Amino acid sequence: MGSLQQQQEQLGGSRRIAAVDASPPPPVQNADSKQQKQPAGWRKLLAFIGPGFLVSLAYLDPGNLETDLQAGANHRYELLWVILIGLIFALIIQSLAANLGVSTGKHLSELCKAEYPWFVKYCLWLLAELAVIAADIPEVIGTAFALNILFHIPVWAGVLLTGLSTLLLLGLQRFGIRKLELLISTLVFIMAGCFFGEMSYVKPPASGVLKGMFVPKLSGQGATGDAVALFGALVMPHNLFLHSALVLSRKIPNTVRGINDACRYFLIESGIALFIAFLINVAVISVSGTVCASPNLSHDNADHCSDLTLNSASFLLKNVLGRSSSTIYAIALLASGQSSAITGTYAGQFIMQGFLDLRMKKWIRNLVTRTIAIAPSLIVSLIGGSSGAGRLIVIASMILSFELPFALIPLLKFSSSSTKMGPHKNSIIIIIISWILGAGIIGINVYYLSTGFVGWLIHSSLPKVANVFIGIIVFPLMAIYIAAVIYLTLRKDTVKTYIETKDDPTVQTHMEKGFVNPDNGQLQLGHAPYREDLADVPFPE
Repeated sequence: MGSLQQQQEQLGGSRRIAAVDASPPPPVQNADSKQQKQPAGWRKLLAFIGPGFLVSLAYLDPGNLETDLQAGANHRYELLWVILIGLIFALIIQSLAANLGVSTGKHLSELCKAEYPWFVKYCLWLLAELAVIAADIPEVIGTAFALNILFHIPVWAGVLLTGLSTLLLLGLQRFGIRKLELLISTLVFIMAGCFFGEMSYVKPPASGVLKGMFVPKLSGQGATGDAVALFGALVMPHNLFLHSALVLSRKIPNTVRGINDACRYFLIESGIALFIAFLINVAVISVSGTVCASPNLSHDNADHCSDLTLNSASFLLKNVLGRSSSTIYAIALLASGQSSAITGTYAGQFIMQGFLDLRMKKWIRNLVTRTIAIAPSLIVSLIGGSSGAGRLIVIASMILSFELPFALIPLLKFSSSSTKMGPHKNSIIIIIISWILGAGIIGINVYYLSTGFVGWLIHSSLPKVANVFIGIIVFPLMAIYIAAVIYLTLRKDTVKTYIETKDDPTVQTHMEKGFVNPDNGQLQLGHAPYREDLADVPFPE
């Protein structure tokens, strides 16, 4: 009947809605005919492909490559168990982030803004911005290293070019960002193929790889620090904000079954993407550990292994690629850095929009995010050169690990809360597993932070007065860190954000007749609120 179209025009809605026929409903079809009209499971899955794979690029960024290379060179296969636990943990929390967005219609930063007092909200925003900066440092420096290898451009100039090139790539979205992302992802997998090829050449012992993967062990100098950096490079807080926002680009039926199906498909997609990332990380560590432990290693390569960085790692691929190893490696590193930088920029946009509700133009948000991200890398590369920039990557990974609780704890609290998730909240098994893993990483962080700082004070060559002043400043900060973690863990959620579904009897009539979305004044028929502000992410609806 045409009244719905007239109602839409009166409401000022911009989206065209087809008229609903007022004729009697058609006869109920039998189960077989309904099943024939249902799309196949794999076709349903294809509709949800995208967010998990874009998020998984962050697990293949230059920061991961740097820490993987150093973990293999310093400890061979001993820290592979960190990769396994880290990516299992990543799969759990990334699926929780996706479920949170699907069930609430809001991403994590928006929920934090709605839930916490203004002081806590702004502290979490600053910490989230710091996490984006720390995550962007490896991408920026990795791309600068790639430009240095390819064109002998100074690292500091490469940092500037990286910021400009990322803005350019983001500006090309209107011309087909999916094709661009596919090209970049293909180049990343070229690098993966190189390491897989090298892995088949050097043939790391299967027993050593399996033992390192399933027998946790921390021995040798710097093992704890390398493990923390490795874990920090894998599980990144900005990814939680990003994933919870990307899933909002899909139109999902506002029913319990529709939301459950979406959560299941997002879980499958994330599992496939993270399994590929896991294999690539294992290959990088295995190649680095095998080559650097070889008795036939040349003197120059032995020096590289003692201080392995992204700028000097191309020699690991010479057995497969020969003289072209440095060029292919640099191209793949360039693709890895640029694709990861794009995801970091998206995360920065969502964080700024969610916490502050800024409605600035996208190019301004991109420019602000890029400027904030490249400033530390530019300063360090100007002062310390490529060696200082390489050390900054490891420091950034450790910062991400320390930052993780301030995104992880709200996610665990919200996804386990009936006021946020309704009937879609975590099961008791998922709650126990996720909190055990969360407590483990938080405990590792606190232990490493306290023991590392105390050890540094004991062995420091600074005057005793300087050590006293440093202790006066740092120990209260450590206490504030622990207190903040306890506050976020014990605070009770008060704000309800769960979206009632079509299955709820209180809204059955409204959903059948159509209802007006109060956020945009548009008439909707049986769908969860659709996020217009996320409709331009590089994935199909």
